[in-house]
Amino acid sequence: MTGGNGRDDRDDRDSRRVAVVTGAAGGLGQAIARRLAADGFAVAALDIAEPAPDPDPDGSSEASGVRPWHCDISDPAATRQAVGEIAEAYGGVDVLVNNAGLLSGRAPLLETTPQELHRYFDVNAVGPLLMVQACAPWLGKSPHRGRVINVASRTFFTGSPGQIAYVASKGALIGMTRVMARELGEHRIAVNAVAPAQVATPGTREHSGDEVFAATMRQQAIKEFVTPEHFAGLVSYLASPDAELVTGQTFVCDGGGLLH
Repeated sequence: MTGGNGRDDRDDRDSRRVAVVTGAAGGLGQAIARRLAADGFAVAALDIAEPAPDPDPDGSSEASGVRPWHCDISDPAATRQAVGEIAEAYGGVDVLVNNAGLLSGRAPLLETTPQELHRYFDVNAVGPLLMVQACAPWLGKSPHRGRVINVASRTFFTGSPGQIAYVASKGALIGMTRVMARELGEHRIAVNAVAPAQVATPGTREHSGDEVFAATMRQQAIKEFVTPEHFAGLVSYLASPDAELVTGQTFVCDGGGLLH
């Protein structure tokens, strides 16, 4: 792939790491993509939403280090195609951040249908599996040691009432993280899960108002709202050389809310 400056993006493959971030059109995913780009990554920002047209015909948005890609992560063919295009464009993949997921409102346990459970698992658990399967050959070849970072949820630990499909799917992702760490460790790929606090994004705001966010913060040891940028900092650490031997762990970034 040739960038806006006429240079092939693969020219500096040995020095510039490549990250794939799913669900990166907004919210936490967008913050993660921007942080990794600031860290020097070339970032492929995947989302089911079609990317907005580039307002600059010279493609200067790619100069920021982030390039949008359209992909439905629950579609096996789509994930393979997207990862193949990314690896061809940049020469490989070093980090995968499985951020894409369905958020949840609240509905009674006894009214939840099997179809609803399957819908959440397709995106929140099967999607990350497909992305790992597509990226693993490239992660194993990474000269920087491959990383997988799965965005889970602290609701797995709190057992959030009314969200059984969401909690179950994110709990599955935490369990999958441990298996992935075991199986991919021989290829020097580190796999971890990260769980944010209740962070104000367009998605979470659809289901929770100011009172809910304030009540969550009051339970924290550090009584400050956690921002997408705070969470992106944790992902940045796990993608960094400092974390190359950190694997199989679940990190919660919530100001100490789970201490209560």
